[in-house]
Amino acid sequence: MNTLRTRTGRAGARELDEACAEAVDLARSAAVDLAGPEQVGEHLGIEADGDRVCTHLFACLDPAYVGWRWAVTVARASRAKVVTVSETLLLPGPDSLLAPDWVPWRDRVRPGDLGPGDLLPASSDDERLVPAVTLEGDEGVLDWDDSAPWDAALPTIGLPPSGEATAFPGPVGPVTAGDDTDPGPKRSRVLSAIGRDETALRWYSGDHGPRSALAHAAPGPCMTCGFLVPLGDSLGRVFGVCANEYAPDDGRVVSLDHGCGAHSEATTPSGAHGAASPVIDELGYDLVDAPGVSMDDTVFESLDHT
Repeated sequence: MNTLRTRTGRAGARELDEACAEAVDLARSAAVDLAGPEQVGEHLGIEADGDRVCTHLFACLDPAYVGWRWAVTVARASRAKVVTVSETLLLPGPDSLLAPDWVPWRDRVRPGDLGPGDLLPASSDDERLVPAVTLEGDEGVLDWDDSAPWDAALPTIGLPPSGEATAFPGPVGPVTAGDDTDPGPKRSRVLSAIGRDETALRWYSGDHGPRSALAHAAPGPCMTCGFLVPLGDSLGRVFGVCANEYAPDDGRVVSLDHGCGAHSEATTPSGAHGAASPVIDELGYDLVDAPGVSMDDTVFESLDHT
């Protein structure tokens, strides 16, 4: 038995046109012409779309579209008795399996996804960037460490609050944090406060921050290591780059309170690399001829004392 349904619109419930509702065979024929007889199943119902317009629904038998329905819209002109097909298409049903909502590629990409030759241009409205011509002190370029929470956190890792110059000893000489000197080409955009804040939190909470297992087992923090090359700008107040080729973090950004076993001032227990003790075979011996010693006159004792 066919299920007759009405659709409620702005003008209220719409009544099914009798001639259009009875055009089941016409609608089925249109669906078969489009998909083939083996793909069109039983008649599932009718929906009223407007005056003298309705849609017939047929089950889709394609195993790849379980729960989908062939929808054939038929219509009749005013004062006409002939019903014609307006449109035929495949639509999902209430229980059909649907693909996930489409997500733009830019929102799907994750850190590490880009390979050689891949491009990921920053959009013009990227909140992590602001124009380089923005006046210093504007809200868009305030340093992330100008905020009260970061001011409170800096002393906990041995650093003074914002605004006080900090010199870090290293193989390239002392470098003062906050030095914005840039001898290279001028940039059209620079990190915004949001960009710096996100970067600092990502670096600090990652594997190269103070909470990693490597840092907990280190003999000292990176801020006291001679292989640390501090970063410039405000991020240099908390981060540097490891320059020890034998360290697991070589060439990576590390927090100043990170650490590893390759610390420049790490020491080893005395004698750990001294001369090895001689190995003495106490289980047997070899017979050796020597001047003035007759092997026939020599008495040998058994090593077995049991």
